[in-house]
Formats: sequence, structure tokens, C-alpha cells
Amino acid sequence: KRKRVTKPSKQIPIRTFADWKDPEPGFLEVDFVSHGGTSMQGVFFLWSLVATDVGSGWTEMIPLVAREQSLVVEGLTMLRRQFPMPIRGIDTDNDSAFINEVLLAYCQDQKLEFTRSRAYQKNDQAWIEQKNGAVVRRFVGYERLTGLPAGQCLARLYQMVRRYVNY
Repeated sequence: KRKRVTKPSKQIPIRTFADWKDPEPGFLEVDFVSHGGTSMQGVFFLWSLVATDVGSGWTEMIPLVAREQSLVVEGLTMLRRQFPMPIRGIDTDNDSAFINEVLLAYCQDQKLEFTRSRAYQKNDQAWIEQKNGAVVRRFVGYERLTGLPAGQCLARLYQMVRRYVNY
């Protein structure tokens, strides 16, 4: 008899906009921002991994060379070090780079609560969507960014604006 395997999406509870109530600091909404310009063609452009603390509004960003599950774990590990409070949970959209065994195992190992928004409901992640526009698009824009030198410049930019944005 074959063992029945539960899909990661079934193991990750849904959290809607209304479920947040009055959260204590340490619960993050996490999302990607594409730096593919006017075309999503090709795989070689940068992405920003963005995390916003729902309780305080504190926001951190880092560039990634690809939208890939193992890079998400590395990126979250780096982002967690930058927050001034301990991170207790993350909430993502239903992107396959988030909803997978790799990130689920990471959250379980790190004792992080892991929730996801409803599919196609951008208002469930209102805090991060607002910061994507007000921070990432404001400082970076919409052009296509490719290559490691561009990623290094973007990382430096994020390190320079993080205090301005958060204070």
C-alpha cells in the first residue's frame, strides 16, 4: 500500500486580511517583486524578496538572482537577521516558490508559523503589496535588471534606504 502524501498547500493554513486583527510584531507578509521590465520573457532577471512586519510596518528587502525555493530560504534567513524583533511567523501568497516542502520544512525547523493568503486575493496581503509599490517601485522603478553587478547594486541600495524607510 502506498503512503498518502499531503500537498504542502494543504498543510499551510490560509490567513485573510480580516484575520490579522491586532498582531504583535514578528509576523511578516512576504512577497516577490519582479525586475523583469515590460517582459517576463527569459529567466535571467532579478527579483526582490520583500518582507513587511504587519504589526510595526518594518520592511526589509533583498535581491535574488532567481525566484527559486532554496533561494527563498536563504533570503528569509538573511532578512530575519535584519529585523529588530524576533520573527515568529510568515504569510505568503500561493507562489510555488513559497508553497513547497522546502519552505514548509524550514518554517517547521525554525518554529515559525507559516500561513498563506487566498489565491487571487491581493487584499489578503495588503501590507506587503503597499510596500512593494511605496518602497521597491519608488526606489528601484520598473526597468529590467539582470546580472550579478545589478544585484550587488540593488543590495547596496536596499542597505542604504532601509533606515530611511523604517525610521
